Amino acid sequence: MTHTSSLHAWIDASAGVAGDMLLAALVDAGADIIAVQAAVDQVIPHAVRLSATTVNRAGMRATKVDVTVLVDDPPHRTWRNIQTMLSASELPDRIRHDALAVFTQLANAEGHVHGIDAQDVHFHEVGALDSLADVIGVCAALHQLGISAISVSPIAVGSGRIKAAHGHIPVPVPAVTHLAKGWQIHAGGEGELTTPTGMALVTTIAGGSAELPPMILHSTGSGAGTKDTPGRPNITRVIIGEPTSRHHDPVSTAVVLETNVDDLDPRLWPGVLNRLLSDGASDAWLTPILMKKGRPAHTLKVLCRPDLADGLRQVIYAETSTFGIRQHTVSRHAALRGFAQVDINGDTVAIKLAHRDGQIVQATPEFEDIARAARRQQIPERQVLDQTEAAAARAGLVEGRSVPPGLLPATDPPPGVIVMPATSPHPHPHPQH
Repeated sequence: MTHTSSLHAWIDASAGVAGDMLLAALVDAGADIIAVQAAVDQVIPHAVRLSATTVNRAGMRATKVDVTVLVDDPPHRTWRNIQTMLSASELPDRIRHDALAVFTQLANAEGHVHGIDAQDVHFHEVGALDSLADVIGVCAALHQLGISAISVSPIAVGSGRIKAAHGHIPVPVPAVTHLAKGWQIHAGGEGELTTPTGMALVTTIAGGSAELPPMILHSTGSGAGTKDTPGRPNITRVIIGEPTSRHHDPVSTAVVLETNVDDLDPRLWPGVLNRLLSDGASDAWLTPILMKKGRPAHTLKVLCRPDLADGLRQVIYAETSTFGIRQHTVSRHAALRGFAQVDINGDTVAIKLAHRDGQIVQATPEFEDIARAARRQQIPERQVLDQTEAAAARAGLVEGRSVPPGLLPATDPPPGVIVMPATSPHPHPHPQH
């Protein structure tokens, strides 16, 4: 599959979504299941086997991906264990970051439902392997297909009750409703139509809820669930194409949390901001203010997805001395973005690129990479920054130039440039402005 421009994937979850269904839809749309298997094996080698077959659901053809467990006694895993496994893997950075972000959402939701710390959430033996395969597989398939932006239809979550480990529980199940905050949902039918893993995936990787955007169609895929319900095809679809709107800036709903603090030791603020960003905030910043009685203070502001607001509000209460937090909803317009890397005397420095209509509109070196290279080479950070900007200019990674291959896959990248996959504008563990 060859792409000549930024590609948008629209996920049709009008009949529900589960991790295996979304993975199957992406495979049906052109992702190579052998390459997906290789990505899964980076984290859980020789533990599962993925296989794709063609099936029929209520008269519609679809692909079904099955996960066969290859180990007799799979270990019991917590989110803490899975986080360590993903962090230590040799997956490409963007796949690893996205998989970590999805599992963070899933663990936070399960922790909230059961009233325990997210780090202690348990994934039962087989379920842990299924979830790992689905999440890593979806992130790898998106990487492989060159998807640079994602949106999702209103999500069918189901209705009624199902039998679970803790007895009969309502549908949508509590973890799904927690993950669905800020997203468009509807019942859509009887039974559990959307699983926690499916909801965690779409609400993490997608930029927002939207109807099918205008596009030049490249491919479509249909992924089947296990059940075959008469009259209601049990499938998740993906529609992939090149956006035709002139300025395609994905819009999503975000939340701003803010509070005024006048009695916190200023040496603590860097740690507070880092904690908020590591817990999923899109951005966090301080503004100096003057409060009543002439007291100097700071306003802390945090930008985040609606589903992260509850958890980040608790972080603010725990890490600061505030007595209250204001919250309001905003619309977030985010440029499409991706990363390229340049070589600086043997060290790689990432260049974050914002692009529109196939052209770079912003190019910013990642300063953490510059600082790390400066320490290793024992030279001033300013010198590495100058070298990085010169290398980026030579490679054409500057405003007004065409987006390099890899973000828009077509030909080999310029010499000395390593491209990383473009990303949708949803928040990642790294802050995005």
